[in-house]
Amino acid sequence: MSAKIPFASFPMTRREWLRQSSNGFGMLALSALMAEQARGAHSATKAIRPHFPPKAKSVIMCFMDGGPSHVDTFDPKPLLKKRQGEKIGQSAVSTKSQSTPDRVWLGSPWEFRQRGQSGLWVSDLLPHIANVADELCVVRSIVGLQPVHAQQNLLFHTGRPTGSAPTFGSWVSYGLGNPSDNLPNYMLLFSEWVPNGGLENFSSAFLPATHAPTVLRTQGVPMDNIVPSDPATVQEQKLALLSDQDAAFARATGDDAIESAIKNYETAFRLQAMIPELADVSGESEATRRMYGLDADNDAKKGYGLQCLRARRLVEAGVRFVEITCPLTHPNNGPWDQHQNLKKYHEENAMIMDQGVAALIKDLKQRGLLDSTVVLWAGEMGRTPHTPKITETVGRDHHVNGYSIFVAGGGFKRGVTYGSTDEFGNSVAEQPATIHDIHATILHQLGLDHQRLTFRFGGRDMSLTDVHGHLIHELLA
Repeated sequence: MSAKIPFASFPMTRREWLRQSSNGFGMLALSALMAEQARGAHSATKAIRPHFPPKAKSVIMCFMDGGPSHVDTFDPKPLLKKRQGEKIGQSAVSTKSQSTPDRVWLGSPWEFRQRGQSGLWVSDLLPHIANVADELCVVRSIVGLQPVHAQQNLLFHTGRPTGSAPTFGSWVSYGLGNPSDNLPNYMLLFSEWVPNGGLENFSSAFLPATHAPTVLRTQGVPMDNIVPSDPATVQEQKLALLSDQDAAFARATGDDAIESAIKNYETAFRLQAMIPELADVSGESEATRRMYGLDADNDAKKGYGLQCLRARRLVEAGVRFVEITCPLTHPNNGPWDQHQNLKKYHEENAMIMDQGVAALIKDLKQRGLLDSTVVLWAGEMGRTPHTPKITETVGRDHHVNGYSIFVAGGGFKRGVTYGSTDEFGNSVAEQPATIHDIHATILHQLGLDHQRLTFRFGGRDMSLTDVHGHLIHELLA
């Protein structure tokens, strides 16, 4: 004979049992699981409004993993050639560079020329980027923390050298949200090569998971599971049934996060239509495809150009942040990490990305998108202006004591340089800048104050720049 339980109705549903058993702890556990699934979309609806009127709406970041040499790209040093082979001496040794007194100076194997109306110095290594020199704002005085790939990659992406923090794209997504309900805020155009520091370079960490990147691969199918297994009518019926069930559950529990789960399902459904369309560039004109190098014989160059063209299509559709990574085409620790064979592999890397990046800048400009899009080209470090000894396979080592990056568009000055290194390119001479400063300045152009863009975690207000960073007004038009 069973005792009558006054607060229970029979037969009991599983949800009623979870709600009533053990003082409701079963339902508490389920609510936590559902909140974890849905918190991303729930938080995405509460995006921070810009702190002030923005100059730009989106960012495209071209990450040059491994560290391109500043003295071979944007920072000409004629004295290096004059003094090539001479020992650098104790005064040139730095803890932010792989250096000893008996190393020797190494001149650039490429000629530098003044380009465009601005006269910006760009080396022959980058002939296509040289043609858009008048759009570039080159910073020649970036200083890092330590000459180690993993730490510098993480610093460049997350503002911290130790990981476990949200990446730049996730912060932009969190701060601005997305004007399009059909697309993610942050897209990673991935080359199948994971940089040193691992996938934490692209993590949303403690930010809601909706701010993690959505990946589009270069080779093969751009995104897994994007093609529905059911006909559209069947899938819509399944989605409607799921929405009805979740809505009933939300009413029964009073949990708003369930509504966010419903929104996630609907967004995923819309992605199945949007992503294949945006990834497919066959509808672009033949002239546009050629401009990006999609007719190239080299597969890596063709693939990088494809990702640059996709990046333009994504920001055109409303995506806030796009990162394009480099492919690794030779045995090395990173695409631009030329400790040996500097000339051979820097030229290979340049051949792969140079045309695509230049085409991206040109294409954005001719479509009226460059003013509202920040293009950032950067590695995590530079390379030493010296080497252990001059050989046929000579290379350069790690260097964070002064190196170059560039930004274009988004309200940055055009055809200018900021900062300088000494006459050998060995250390910063004027206007040192950090990655935190670059983050702060790009956020400013997006209408976000880097000190106010925070998320409460671990008992404190966390931010991309932490306690560092300042706005570099001199970079802004």
